[in-house]
Amino acid sequence: MIDCTKQDGIGVVRVGGAMTAATVDSFREQLADWQEREPEVKNFVVDLESVDFMDSAGLGTLIAALKRISERGGDMKIACLQKKPRMVFEITRAHKVFEIYNSTEDAVRAFA
Repeated sequence: MIDCTKQDGIGVVRVGGAMTAATVDSFREQLADWQEREPEVKNFVVDLESVDFMDSAGLGTLIAALKRISERGGDMKIACLQKKPRMVFEITRAHKVFEIYNSTEDAVRAFA
């Protein structure tokens, strides 16, 4: 479901498929495992280009991830938000919580 890499010292998390109650446990576990293996990575970009659907559980998981990352002294940005998931962000006003970028590269550069 997710692919974690580093780009300029930033954790880039590419998510595939829908982010729903049925899939978020896997996302949460995979991200936590990667964070344990790469403790020096504090800042993250979550690339949602391949996420075509998100429900409240998916959004809640992103908010929980942001909280966990913030507690470790880092920050998280969202990249490539698609139309349907963007509606969830706008309806819930989550677009005011996250910095959202059109590309992963723009989000990574924003940490500079």
